[in-house]
Amino acid sequence: MNQPLVKIQGVYKDYPLPKKYLFQKAPVFHALNGVNLEVNKGTSFGIVGESGCGKSTLARIVMALDKPTAGKVCFEGRDLFNLPAARLRHLRRNFQMVFQDPYGSLNPRKKVLGIVAEPLDTLEDPLSFAEKKDRVGQILVEVGLNTTDMNKFPHEFSGGQRQRIAIARALITRPSLIVADEAVSSLDVSVQAQVLNLMMDLQEKYKLTYIFISHDLSVVEYVTDQVAVIYMGQIVEQGATKDLFQRPRHPYTQTLLRAVPDVNPLTKKQKNRDRIPLFEKNHDSCPFLDRCNRATKQCVDNAPKLRENQGQWVACFNAR
Repeated sequence: MNQPLVKIQGVYKDYPLPKKYLFQKAPVFHALNGVNLEVNKGTSFGIVGESGCGKSTLARIVMALDKPTAGKVCFEGRDLFNLPAARLRHLRRNFQMVFQDPYGSLNPRKKVLGIVAEPLDTLEDPLSFAEKKDRVGQILVEVGLNTTDMNKFPHEFSGGQRQRIAIARALITRPSLIVADEAVSSLDVSVQAQVLNLMMDLQEKYKLTYIFISHDLSVVEYVTDQVAVIYMGQIVEQGATKDLFQRPRHPYTQTLLRAVPDVNPLTKKQKNRDRIPLFEKNHDSCPFLDRCNRATKQCVDNAPKLRENQGQWVACFNAR
């Protein structure tokens, strides 16, 4: 069996919070709580959840931009956080990131040539100006732009074109993994479709592996093979995208899917209703206890672990 391209094992990430009192111990925010994931080569893996659940924190840790409090991340079998700095720098050419904001992620003082060529300057052996210009021109054409665009500044492009430039920058080193953190959330719907189709075409051409971080379930359903649902830093459900969207098992996943607007007037969805908690939550409780309509005494005493349930992995004692 082939080893996964990315393997995340028991990853925790804590952030200290400001003290309220001088001699008080600094409180801690638990952004990730024991995340385990495997992403196979050539696939698209989606990570979904509401704002603040830990999606972007996980993306930064996968990219080795942030160090976990505990756990490890292996890329091609190598633990990223146990590598010497020089080896990690050399390995970075194989995994790149596309950020959410196409306006903030591009340096407004640089021309497109300098922006797209930056990974070449930083991560690869020195190239002549002619070689660099040729590489940038080729990749701009690949993402649907023109070679003449390399002489322009970011403000001369629309939002969709800027995101194409960001994708070109990520592709310039021919990586095997691209992490897309809300890569289309700030674009118009029609432009979103164009960028997503482009990314899927590039995946097929270059055998790319994608990790899509998003709160937009329609995007994840369209482009991914596997999906994991995160709630309060923990994976509560994971499985094949088609199966998870058709038959969600965890109550939180069902809540997310019910919240998606449906333009079909004939479709009837169960309405979300606020609920008075039946049990008092404590440190050992299920994180979804105070929002769940299936909670039992068992959910108060123990937080459920991921276990297989009809082909999917669900962290719920009362999964249906």
